[in-house]
Amino acid sequence: MPAYVIAKVWVEDKDGYELYRQMVAPTIERFGGRFLARGGRIEVLEGGPCSDRVIIVEFPNYETALEWYSSAEYAPAKTQRMSASEAELTIVDGL
Repeated sequence: MPAYVIAKVWVEDKDGYELYRQMVAPTIERFGGRFLARGGRIEVLEGGPCSDRVIIVEFPNYETALEWYSSAEYAPAKTQRMSASEAELTIVDGL
């Protein structure tokens, strides 16, 4: 069953976040993930404040999504993201 990492991101450093975008894609691919949404138009229909970006990444399963997030491969990109933005990340099982 696939799993999805859903990220709401508030960018604080555009150049730093662009570097993160370049760093993260190969790590996602290595763990069998693929982007389903990566930025684009956003409109909050209900709830909290609108983020700058919403990203949805599909992984083969929940365990692989967690493995990616905790991996040594993703660690440098994660550090870069944290220095350039605030984010809310969630992992959810798919159907």
